[in-house]
Amino acid sequence: MNLLYDQFPTGLSVNPNPDAVARDFTRSRYAPYKTAFDTILATLLLVLTGPLILLLMALVKLTSHGPVLYKQVRLGYLGRPYKIIKIRTMYHDCERISGPQWSKVGDPRVTPLGRWLRRIHLDELPQLWNVLCGEMSLVGPRPERPEFVTELELAIPHYRTRLLVLPGITGLAQVQIPPDEDLAGVRKKVDCDAIYVETMGPWLDVRIILATVTKLLGVPFDVTRRLLMLPGVQRPSLRDVLPGEEVTSPLQAV
Repeated sequence: MNLLYDQFPTGLSVNPNPDAVARDFTRSRYAPYKTAFDTILATLLLVLTGPLILLLMALVKLTSHGPVLYKQVRLGYLGRPYKIIKIRTMYHDCERISGPQWSKVGDPRVTPLGRWLRRIHLDELPQLWNVLCGEMSLVGPRPERPEFVTELELAIPHYRTRLLVLPGITGLAQVQIPPDEDLAGVRKKVDCDAIYVETMGPWLDVRIILATVTKLLGVPFDVTRRLLMLPGVQRPSLRDVLPGEEVTSPLQAV
């Protein structure tokens, strides 16, 4: 079945067109090769980084109370929920008081060690297991928490189009824009995700992985984009590519 004709769990469906059908066929041909690439590389990376993960887990245990690994429900392919695995970077059970919310710069919920882990994204390494379980890919749109998705899809037309592919550890948005802090940031991320869904292929995945490495090394994205010829957020907005009526969302006040 053509994925662009599938209906999401909330009832939102994507309007197909001939070009989209052709692109979906290309993605479906690439899918088994992408899965094989993900499995091989994730296994290799998990073996190589295993000792580092164990060391970081020990540091978390020594520096803060609570479990060393953090599991959180996210929405995956076609909106199916799964539990993402991360090294815990916040104080244990901190959302009991604050409730679900985006993390911001200087977030008091983040531990001192967690700030360092987040800065260089080492807390994401356990998600290699999610890749091996088939819940994620190495490259794809970052998965969102279900608590936010209902309001986001009201504010951003066809927000769930990004769920046509597996979520990723890294993605086109992650190599060029900061983590979500507000609705404007999410709009830019969704624009990047739409570009990725439209153009997904092996060469783009390789370039995004290389861009992730250069970002970790501190290379400015403008340099990386020119070297790797990556598409940027200056492309047309998803609101223009996939027109629809925009509805005011409570998240606009965040």
